[in-house]
Amino acid sequence: MVWNSCLWEGKPGTNQQFLMQSEDGVKQEGTKIPSKRKQNASITSDLLYKNLLKSEQENWNDISARYKAMTKRIKEKLEELHNKCTFSLGSPRIRFGENVYFEENGCVFLSKADDVDEENGDMLFSTEDLGFSDAFIQRIRISPDQRYMAISLKSENSEEATCVIIKLGHFPVVEKVIPSVFSFEWAANDVLYYTSQKNLKCQNVFMTTFTNQKHTKLVYTEHDARFFVDIYCTKDRRFLTINSNSKTSSEVWLIDCRYPFKSPVLVQARTKGVIYHVEHRNDELYILTTYGEPAEYKLMKAPVAASGKENWQLVYALEKKTKLVDLEMFSDHCIMFLKNAGHLYLNAISFFSHSVQSIKLPTWACEFELESQPEHTTSTCYFQLTSPVHPPKRFAYSFKENNLIEQAVQEVPIITNCHTTRLLAKSKDETLVPITVFHNMNSKELHRKPLLVHVYGAYGIDLNMSFKEDKLMLIEEGWILAYCHVRGGGELGLTWHKDGCQHNKLKGLHDLKACIMLLHELGFSQPKYTALAAASAGGILAGALCNTAPELIRAMVLQAPFVDVLNTMMKTHLPLTIEEQEEWGNPLADEKCMKYIKSYCPYQNIKPQCYPSVFITAYENDQRVPLTGVLRYVRKLRKAALDHASRTSEKGNWVPNIILDIQASGSHCDSSWEDSLNEVARHLAFLNKELEVCHLQHHSKPCK
Repeated sequence: MVWNSCLWEGKPGTNQQFLMQSEDGVKQEGTKIPSKRKQNASITSDLLYKNLLKSEQENWNDISARYKAMTKRIKEKLEELHNKCTFSLGSPRIRFGENVYFEENGCVFLSKADDVDEENGDMLFSTEDLGFSDAFIQRIRISPDQRYMAISLKSENSEEATCVIIKLGHFPVVEKVIPSVFSFEWAANDVLYYTSQKNLKCQNVFMTTFTNQKHTKLVYTEHDARFFVDIYCTKDRRFLTINSNSKTSSEVWLIDCRYPFKSPVLVQARTKGVIYHVEHRNDELYILTTYGEPAEYKLMKAPVAASGKENWQLVYALEKKTKLVDLEMFSDHCIMFLKNAGHLYLNAISFFSHSVQSIKLPTWACEFELESQPEHTTSTCYFQLTSPVHPPKRFAYSFKENNLIEQAVQEVPIITNCHTTRLLAKSKDETLVPITVFHNMNSKELHRKPLLVHVYGAYGIDLNMSFKEDKLMLIEEGWILAYCHVRGGGELGLTWHKDGCQHNKLKGLHDLKACIMLLHELGFSQPKYTALAAASAGGILAGALCNTAPELIRAMVLQAPFVDVLNTMMKTHLPLTIEEQEEWGNPLADEKCMKYIKSYCPYQNIKPQCYPSVFITAYENDQRVPLTGVLRYVRKLRKAALDHASRTSEKGNWVPNIILDIQASGSHCDSSWEDSLNEVARHLAFLNKELEVCHLQHHSKPCK
């Protein structure tokens, strides 16, 4: 059940009439004509941006040579690990009776259930054959009668996907291509519902048919810029749900798949502070919601015919400080994957006995992934477990036996020398903040080992702790990895997020400081061997730490960092600003909010002092984090560092390296393995030089 996606929303501007022209090109009454002064200011701003961009690109070309040899060596090691750790757990499979549909290497195949193999399957679709060689298959949906297949294709340089509908048969043919699609589901054999996406916003739902009278119809439009719309199909295929979600409230509409042309029916009108998602079983809606106290997720149910929240009955409530990671409905059971105190649990709820079976998953596990589209009537649930340093392992849970079975798969590296430690750091307000630490058990003198600290702390999203080859390489090289689960993230539930957003954002900064200080106190490295890594909104806390406690770290690597919060949140024309107000506040309407954002915004608080070295990777066409803010940040940070160096006349005064690597391709969310490999290798080469880590430098002389 997809209920916690990273969604972006929007609506047409309320003053749209002032931005439009009539069809003959004549400006309509009320049109604001830009003044010459504003036009000149815009030209000056564009010219400054282009000059800054060109200057940074030239600067990177000059600097990159010093990292070239080490980057090459790191890439070779990562490729070796990738080949060693890449094994086939089987691609996602969609089963219809005796038929199984699956994807391999950009192609979709059809096989019989007892002979699922690329060589024995019939190829139904190839990205390369249809001219989509630069795209990857993101989603596959098969119509109930298996006459049609809908596929979404996405390139690594775009946020938007293309939906291709194929008529199946002896000679599959492309029936229709729909651009800029976010989600889609079949309501009936030849009726497809889909949402369109534009400028990161998803507000319209369409229905399209493939009968003799083909037509496309607008079904639903969202008018609130804070909300994002997607489509979901219940596991029993009884309903499609139109889900309109903001960060703090939800609204769901039902489409009965037996009557796909009828108008959608509202489940419960949006209520401030109430988030809910819907499944269906035996004429009852099972509702995952924050409704009621405490304001954490709980499972409730209500009759389809009386779905208002006054009829919601509690089925299961989470314990305090427990994160609901995912929920999956089956015909007779419900599976919940939970996170508590850093450990993963599987809870199985029986709809017959009303019992709850709880199993603690292996202690090394940090992330799980449920297998794509499991059969609704199955008696076994399959999923994968992983950690930053443990490649995925496949497990099965049997409802009948209530036991967990590790599946026999192709041999993968067994990590026997990596120790996982879970700590609690006491923050400024006495709150205990979880830290997950990985290190090589054979390492001695941990206080002299390099430490890489990871942080995010925003949107109620957990730190990404899935397997990465570079993390395994660092462990093998003697590094320590630490993941700080600060407030603002979602590791301890919805309250943990609420305690670290809007007017509580500084709590996340205090948490991060407390985590790093505890690590050093316990002998995990020391400041001169410590680096900090963050991406996207994690750049806020990382940048704030550099301004307030630069002495705690030696270097920092940032990927597409959000470091110019105040200026960005003042620009309502940007696609995400309105929706983001629920996370950061609205500085345009609230002066107190403006002052608070200014108090922690990385760009606003740069000052002349001794900064750590910084390596930033940014993307020229990033729609989520404007490159202009990153350029301003880097320019101001360099000036502050140089100003400090010029004012201090101490012998051997250190000037940090502040590097910006701007990628012309790539996007904020997706990168190919090759692009990711290059970025990671450059980051690690930078860190090895800054922290003077010897074993990858291959110097004839010892490190200083």
